[in-house]
Amino acid sequence: MPLTQPQIDIISAPLDRRLFLSGPAGAGKTTVGVERMRFLLEEGVPAESILVLTPQRTLQTPYQDLLQSNEIGAGGEVTLATVGGLARRMVDLFWTLAAEPAGFAHPDRPPIFLTLETAQYYMAHIVRPLIEEEGYFESLTINRNRLYSQVIDNLNKAASIGFPHTQIGERLDNAWMGDPGQRRIYADTQDCANRFRQYCLDHNLLDFSLQLEIFYEQLWGDPIVHDYLTRTYRHLIYENVEEDPPRAHDIIREWMPDFDSALLIYDENAGYRRFLGADPETGYRLSELCDAKTFLAESFVTSVGVQNLSFDLARVIDPSSALTPTLSQGEREYESPLPSGEGQGEGNVLQYADAHYYPELLDWLTEEIATLLDEGLPPSEIVVLAPYLSDALRFSLMHRLEARDIPVRSHRPSRSLRDEPATQSLLTLAALAHPQWGIRPSEFDVAYAFMQAIDGMDLIRANLLTKIVYRASGQELSPFDGIKPEVQERITYVFGAHYAELRNWLLAYRQQADVPPFDHFLRKLFGEILSQPGFGFHRDLDAARVAASLIESVKKFRWAMASSDADALTLGREYIEMLNEGVIAAQYLGAWDMQSDDAVLVAPAYTFLMQNRAVAVQFWLNPGSDGWVERLFQPLTHPYVLSRGWDNAEGHYWTDADDVAANQAALARLTTGLLRRCKDRLYLGLSELGESGFEQRGVLLKAFQRVLQERE
Repeated sequence: MPLTQPQIDIISAPLDRRLFLSGPAGAGKTTVGVERMRFLLEEGVPAESILVLTPQRTLQTPYQDLLQSNEIGAGGEVTLATVGGLARRMVDLFWTLAAEPAGFAHPDRPPIFLTLETAQYYMAHIVRPLIEEEGYFESLTINRNRLYSQVIDNLNKAASIGFPHTQIGERLDNAWMGDPGQRRIYADTQDCANRFRQYCLDHNLLDFSLQLEIFYEQLWGDPIVHDYLTRTYRHLIYENVEEDPPRAHDIIREWMPDFDSALLIYDENAGYRRFLGADPETGYRLSELCDAKTFLAESFVTSVGVQNLSFDLARVIDPSSALTPTLSQGEREYESPLPSGEGQGEGNVLQYADAHYYPELLDWLTEEIATLLDEGLPPSEIVVLAPYLSDALRFSLMHRLEARDIPVRSHRPSRSLRDEPATQSLLTLAALAHPQWGIRPSEFDVAYAFMQAIDGMDLIRANLLTKIVYRASGQELSPFDGIKPEVQERITYVFGAHYAELRNWLLAYRQQADVPPFDHFLRKLFGEILSQPGFGFHRDLDAARVAASLIESVKKFRWAMASSDADALTLGREYIEMLNEGVIAAQYLGAWDMQSDDAVLVAPAYTFLMQNRAVAVQFWLNPGSDGWVERLFQPLTHPYVLSRGWDNAEGHYWTDADDVAANQAALARLTTGLLRRCKDRLYLGLSELGESGFEQRGVLLKAFQRVLQERE
């Protein structure tokens, strides 16, 4: 794609300039960032002196692609990092400078870095007895994993925003004006956060919040660390500034005078990670430190009609929004759809179907996708989006698409690893291989594991095989040869041979004298059996990704438990118990990699936004659902109260009016962000009765109706 003159001017700017680039999604800002990095390297800037920061590792892909291409010669290595990742590196490198001032009980021992999963494990270890024995959170009905994750989220927000973690309960309490019983919940939340922080200090454990606090409060001001960073990194490229929290912006604000050159890239009207502490306001203030500001308004992605629809929709949803149109009112080009979901011409950017029941809507969606593929549209140019992707919706939709031989994949980062069929199969086989764990899988679990592990085996044959060969009492698997011949024929000798091979592998493993670490076992099981021809993971790339994520998760769990006295046997059992509590999965990059998949994507709306890629066609399911506008119920935390922009003064309460205004602004940002990543056409999937069987009349649906009425 040819570059515009404003893009070229930024890319080729002198090596002593600090630039601030802003614009809507699709305006070519990331392209400028990548090409600026190329320009720096071609001008002879040492690669190791270039720092590329992003708020999320998945946003580094365009930069990685260039660095791994043949265009870049041999030499040093550009540093691609998040502010959190940079903090972890510095804490690890300068641990001896920070350990004692930070209050760790064993400063002479190395630190143990926690992932989201392992942090939840230790949080559960601390909070579970308080719930069961002392009545903490007794007025709440909430899943344990959500409770643990919200306490951790509070600690992360305190570190990311820059206030002491001991003020979490006070800030939440000061803004509350409802049921007095909620104040007890905030007090319990504060106590759990305090206990967790003290436990980390006592055992040299560092979760994300502690890593960031130590970096900013202990190391950043140290002359040795500051000199190391300023000498090492002379050129900065900072992508998606608006998605980072204030503490990250504070660091860059203080660091900026030491850079020879800097390029800060800001996405207008974004800030989709506000629920994680993102602060676009403090991010935009970094422009004050730059020599020049450039705004790219022209979109290389969306059509004129989609841009107009995006602006009008945001204006209706949130009249106070700062969103600005790129075209005048007289240039609006999208057309109102015909009633009852009748077909429209190719030029129209908005189409919809109106069904009565939800299954009818899914049938329509499947047919529309099949038609688009028949017309030559690549599957990777289609996404199906919903506010939340429930297991029922995910299964129903993907089953329909797979039945039509349409390549499809889904991505839901909040989905626990235990909910993945591949994980359930691996853990069931692991329990069969380790009878000493005392975990006795049910017949259904074993049958399901066989169905996943053996390529082509259906549930009926798997269930028949399980009833004959498996005894839960002794966790023994009898040989296939001992089955009656007529039953062998029903199961088929092909499946029987693969079962026998799997059984022999498990028996041989049991006879080993030494028990290897659990992640080593999973590697052997996947590599020696399940990935081989005839077994279920051989051609299933999604199952392979899940297996890789599971192995990485187990490995990091083992590292986090390195300081304990637990042996390999105990760790395996502990890990399975942790997963059974529904621990939310950490972020694994393999699950975000979409480039090699020519498949229709089914995902939550915010997940698609954070992939930062554009597609030709988007399907929005059930715009009448309140899930598009309402925040998740989080009784232990609050993304707006725990923010730098919130006035924590006594008597400043969070009211229903605040909630409505925040939801309107969030919905306007969401719809604008989605449509700026839509090249040609938007389909709305409407149903009178939603997924749960209730009538749907949400804010987003009313906004579409008003926009279309204005066009009549």
